Amino acid sequence: MNYYNKLERHAKKLSRLGHLNAICGWDQAAIMPNGGAQARSEAMAELAVISHELATASYLENWFTEAETEELTPEQRVSLVALKRQWMMQNILPAELVEQQSLTGSQCEHAWRSQRKTNDWEGFKTNLKPVVELARQEAAIRAQATGLSRYDALLDIYEPGMTSAVLDGIFTEVKSWLPQLIQQVEAKQATEVTIPLSAPFAIEQQQALSLDAMKLLGFDFEHGRLDISTHPFCGGVPTDVRITTRYDENDYTSALMGVIHETGHARYEQGLPQQWRDLPVGEARSMGIHESQSLFCEMQLSRSESFSRLLAPMIQQAFDSKEDSLSAENLCLINTRVKPGFIRVDADEVTYPAHVILRYEIERDLIEGNIEVDDIPAIWDQKMSQYLGLSTLGNFTDGCMQDIHWTDGSFGYFPSYTLGAMYAAQFMATINKEMNVEQLVSQGNLTPVFEWLHNNIWDKASTLSTDKLVEQATGETLNPEHFKKHLIERYLNN
Repeated sequence: MNYYNKLERHAKKLSRLGHLNAICGWDQAAIMPNGGAQARSEAMAELAVISHELATASYLENWFTEAETEELTPEQRVSLVALKRQWMMQNILPAELVEQQSLTGSQCEHAWRSQRKTNDWEGFKTNLKPVVELARQEAAIRAQATGLSRYDALLDIYEPGMTSAVLDGIFTEVKSWLPQLIQQVEAKQATEVTIPLSAPFAIEQQQALSLDAMKLLGFDFEHGRLDISTHPFCGGVPTDVRITTRYDENDYTSALMGVIHETGHARYEQGLPQQWRDLPVGEARSMGIHESQSLFCEMQLSRSESFSRLLAPMIQQAFDSKEDSLSAENLCLINTRVKPGFIRVDADEVTYPAHVILRYEIERDLIEGNIEVDDIPAIWDQKMSQYLGLSTLGNFTDGCMQDIHWTDGSFGYFPSYTLGAMYAAQFMATINKEMNVEQLVSQGNLTPVFEWLHNNIWDKASTLSTDKLVEQATGETLNPEHFKKHLIERYLNN
C-alpha cells in the first residue's frame, strides 16, 4: 500500500468517528433527556480527543512527505491537497484545548436551551466566557501558524481564502444601500393588505406539510429524516442527513420556510460525489457555498410567486381549508413581507443581511479582544437600533441569546449566511440564462434546476477553490451586485 492510500484509509477512519459524533450531536439537540447531558458531554469530549489524537498522529507528517513524491492521478493530487489542509488545520491545536472546547461548548449549548427561555443572560454569560476564552486561544494559535489575523484564522475554517478585509468591503457597501432599501420596500408594501392566518395550525398537520415540501424539493428519505429541536439545523452525514425544525401553532410559515431552508442544505449533502465519500475532497466546499444551497431553496425558489402558486394547494390540503388566507396570492404576500424583526432565522430576505453583519462585527471584535462578553448586550442593542430600528435592551432571549453558534465556539461562521445569499442570487441569475425557471416551477418541474446545481456545485465538492467553483459555474467570481439586483427586482420592481 502506498502512502497516499494509507492517508485515504486514515481519513476514512476519522470520517467514521465524525459520523458518530454527528449523530450524537443530533440526538443531544433533538431527543436526549436532560439527565443525559453531563454524561453525553463527557462522552463527546472523549470522542473528540480520540479523533484529535488520530488526526494529529506523529507518523502522518512522514506519510504526507512520502505521498507527495508518489505517482498519483490528477484527482488523487487534488485529494492529497485537501487531506493535507485538513491535517494542518487539526494539527495546530493541542489535545487539551480540543477537549476543553468540546466539554465547555457542550455544557454551554445544553444550558442555553433552558437559559434562553428564561431570558437568563447572567447564567448564560457565565458559561459563554470560558467558550470565548478558549476560542481566543484557538484563534491565537491558528493566527501564529497561518500568518492571518486572529479572526481571519477562524474565518478560514469556514470560508477558505476569505478575509475580514474583503468582508468589511462587501458589508460596508451593503450597509450603504440596505437601510434605504428596507425603507423603500416598507413604504411600497404599506398599501398591500395580507389576510391574517387563521390559527391554530396543528403540529401534526404542519409536520405532514413539511414532509410534502421536502418531497417536492427532492429530499431522499432513504438517507435522512425530519425531527424537532429548539434551533433548526441540518446535521448528520450525507448518507444519513438529519433535519430539525420547530413549530409554531400560530404561524405555519415559520416551520415550513425553515424546513425548506434545511432541505437545501440536505440536498447538497446528499448530492456530494460518492467516489469521494469519507474524504475531505468530497466534503462541501465552504459554509458560504453550503448556505447558498439552503438560501437558493428558501429565498430564490420558495419565496417566488410561481413557487407560492405551487405550494398553495399543498397547504390547503394539509390544513383541509380553502380559506383566502391560504391562497397563493396571500402566501406570496406573506413570504415577501419585509418588516424588521428581532429573530434572524425568521427574518425576511431584505433585512436578513443586517442580522448577519451585526453578528459578524460583534464576533470579529470579540475574538480580536476589542470587546468582552459583558459588552455584548449593549453593543447588540446599539447595532439593532442602527441597522433595523429595534431595541433589544433587556431582551436577551430575542437578542444576543437567540442563536446557537457561539455556544460551542463557532466563531467565524456568521458571514457565511450573507455570502451564501449572494452566491445563491448569482447562481439563479446564471440558471435563468439557460432555462426559464419561473415556467419550470409553475409546471412543478424542479428537476432541471437541481440538475444544474448537482452538475455545477454538488458534484464538484471540494475539488475546486471557492472562487474557481463559482467562476466555472457562473463565468465570474463572487459579484454582490447580483444580490442587490435580485432584491430590487423582487421587492421594488414587481
